[in-house]
Amino acid sequence: MYIYLPIAELAENIFLLLAVGGGVGFLSGLFGVGGGFLLTPLLIFLGIPAPVAVASGANQVLGASVSGVLVHWRRGNVDVKMGGVLLIGALSGSTVGVWLFGVLREYGQVDLVVALSYVILLGTIGSLMLIEGLRTLFKARKGMPRVQDRGPHRHTWMHGLPLKMRFYRSHLYISAILPVAVGLVGGILSAIMGVGGGFLMVPLMIYLIGMRTAVVVGTSLFMIIFVTANVTFLQAQRFQTVDIVLTLLLLVGGVVGAQLGARLAPRISADRLRMMLAIMVLAVGARMLWDLTVAPDDTYYIDPATL
Repeated sequence: MYIYLPIAELAENIFLLLAVGGGVGFLSGLFGVGGGFLLTPLLIFLGIPAPVAVASGANQVLGASVSGVLVHWRRGNVDVKMGGVLLIGALSGSTVGVWLFGVLREYGQVDLVVALSYVILLGTIGSLMLIEGLRTLFKARKGMPRVQDRGPHRHTWMHGLPLKMRFYRSHLYISAILPVAVGLVGGILSAIMGVGGGFLMVPLMIYLIGMRTAVVVGTSLFMIIFVTANVTFLQAQRFQTVDIVLTLLLLVGGVVGAQLGARLAPRISADRLRMMLAIMVLAVGARMLWDLTVAPDDTYYIDPATL
């Protein structure tokens, strides 16, 4: 059964879109990421124009994140104070990112920049996470102590910057500048790439800020809710690229999938979660790289959105 998407200006299979939304929502609840890093490329692979995929994908990430965070909230795995500090940078970054998106769209470079951003960021982050996971696995097999999450007394020089705050849920006493900077980066990526920023935020929150893995998942989803809401509003208001029909179908599948993923997350060890996320990130980055190197079927193409 096919349905016409008015903003994307094409017809897609309803059940395929529901499946895509459900799968991405499942990953959102399982890994604590918005799922946009996977959803936006999948929509592009299905033929959805990049501007529509970015804007509509951000909206779906919003719904999936709300569904997932409710489960983690009931378990006490959401650091609201840390999430609020991250949001200071993330909301500013997402606003700037939407402006940059408009500049790229004006010059017709959105597709290229989105694809290159995925290849570079996913390749780098996925490789680092995979190396860390393999190192931990190697040490476990050798009987060596595994790498633990940073504790409250294992700080780096960055934690000693001014404006220090105490985050009781995360067991941290660090400078607020660090989470604000992390949130700023995530906000910019959310606007340009149509992601919640979780695929980057989760590793940064673990390895840079030093948060415990159990708290990172819920806190990441909490922050992503407000960032993607801001991106969706700005994209719809400025560029009219949010396809409501597409978004609703993705949301239905995403909300259900996020609940299932959040319930499964506690049954899988943190090390396995990191390894699985790293492999998935690398796979998406590899596919985007492949699409950039393969010659297109149509050598010349005019994006209808630019007319």
